[in-house]
Amino acid sequence: MEFFCGLDVSMDETAICVVDDKGKVALEMSVVTEPEAIKTALKPYLGRLRRVGHEAGALSPWLHPELVKLGLPAICLETKHVRAALSAQRNKTDAADALGIAHIMRTGWYRQAHIKSEACYQLRLLLTHRRNLKRKFLDLENAIRHSLKAFGIRLSGTGRDGFAQAVREAVAGDPLSSELMEAMLNARAALWKEYCRLHQMVVKVVAGHEVCRRFMQIPGVGPVTALSFMSAIDDPSRFRRSRDVAAYFGLTSRRWQSGSSIDVQGRISKAGDGDVRRALYEAASALLTRFKRKDKVKTWGLAIARRASHRKATVAVARKLAVIMHAMWVDGTFYCGDPTAAPEDVRAHAAVKEGKLLRGYV
Repeated sequence: MEFFCGLDVSMDETAICVVDDKGKVALEMSVVTEPEAIKTALKPYLGRLRRVGHEAGALSPWLHPELVKLGLPAICLETKHVRAALSAQRNKTDAADALGIAHIMRTGWYRQAHIKSEACYQLRLLLTHRRNLKRKFLDLENAIRHSLKAFGIRLSGTGRDGFAQAVREAVAGDPLSSELMEAMLNARAALWKEYCRLHQMVVKVVAGHEVCRRFMQIPGVGPVTALSFMSAIDDPSRFRRSRDVAAYFGLTSRRWQSGSSIDVQGRISKAGDGDVRRALYEAASALLTRFKRKDKVKTWGLAIARRASHRKATVAVARKLAVIMHAMWVDGTFYCGDPTAAPEDVRAHAAVKEGKLLRGYV
């Protein structure tokens, strides 16, 4: 007889359910969310325990490797797939979710989520905190602009460098407003200083990573896009084909088909990592609008824009960039926008461009 286990993980406690190969419940209990406690609870079944499933969540990068180190056959499950499978349950409780995950393990109807390396999660944390600081900085700046509108002060045509001085001059005649704006401006300056610090960390990491430097040889791809893509993929070999990467980041269209009368192809799915998708979209937009030289991907995208729209062309180019970047990573090749160039010329041009990129960003 074989056994299958489902774990419903929360911050403090984890609900455990073990079922046999016939679906009969053998164990239901809750333990503290610690790998050792989970192994102790499953000790009577270890010899015949085939799969231990848990849903991907905030604790998965820590919990999953620890369970594997302890010898448990742990499998991290995709959240969207588990949610769809458990939606048929009448009541939602931790015990019921653990039972549902155990049955998912028993039937084998699951999709496995990829657990990235610890170094990869650290890089993603760097990108996340850089983005958060930038958003808070913009929120403060917009709050200052909005509060001044009540007094008829409109800061139009003011750049980032002259913003603080323009605000101080606008409220110089009112002591209370001057004190309020000074506090907001000091907070804004502190956020900008720390944001620049994290951005420089991103640039240094990219400068020391050979794959990211090759990504940046693509017009429009900067340090943030290169590092976001690299850290989101982690292991390029987990994709059988490069074009699967576009679907992984939600850049392929949805499809709803039933019988012979219904076959609707809609907008992109927007599945996967939204930050990487936005970064690829921004890189594609820069390639189409700001890059002035000849490039085969740009030519292809502009042809789509002429017969469809600029937005659709930008999404198509973003999808193309994802495929190209993965293929470059797997094959160790370099990007060349000129299809007539010889391979040795491409490599020489890439070396020169890499040197310029390093001097420009570091």
